[in-house]
Amino acid sequence: MASDGAVRRVVTTVDASGKAVVLFDGINPNCTLRPARKNIMNLIWSTDGAPADISGPADRGAVDIGTQPPTHGTAFRIIDYPPTTPEQEAKLDVAQRQREIGHDAPKRGLPPRHPFMHRTRSLDYAIILAGEIDMLLDDSEVHLKAGDVLIQQGTNHAWINRGKDVCRIAFVLVDSQEP
Repeated sequence: MASDGAVRRVVTTVDASGKAVVLFDGINPNCTLRPARKNIMNLIWSTDGAPADISGPADRGAVDIGTQPPTHGTAFRIIDYPPTTPEQEAKLDVAQRQREIGHDAPKRGLPPRHPFMHRTRSLDYAIILAGEIDMLLDDSEVHLKAGDVLIQQGTNHAWINRGKDVCRIAFVLVDSQEP
């Protein structure tokens, strides 16, 4: 799967007369390139709490929240992971990704064993939409392919695409207690 990162996003709402209508329909506007690994991240939507505020015309995907979801909130994103080589990875500092998360990272956890290793204070639901990818944990790894789902509970992990095609993953991150 070649990817330019484009994701069509359709968002519905209820208008002032109580009628269900389309609020947004088009290419997701909140698309960023992570420079260290060249992956493309689309923040589709976020919430600031539960029950979620679903009123009004606000584009809740047009926010800059970093990796961690908002406190007591959620983040829904789709990320494209291009293939990487061990040579590309060797050029990065082993704490690269964890440093990008910064102050939002959980307080505990083993030191990273790979430049893409990171940890969030969140419950993550992940669905592999296309391609294949390896998820490294502290001392093991799991191979995932299109159709697989993952529930991750604040663990150290790294996403490594050792294949030839882009891997696209949909994530819903839910803010959690400190692991």
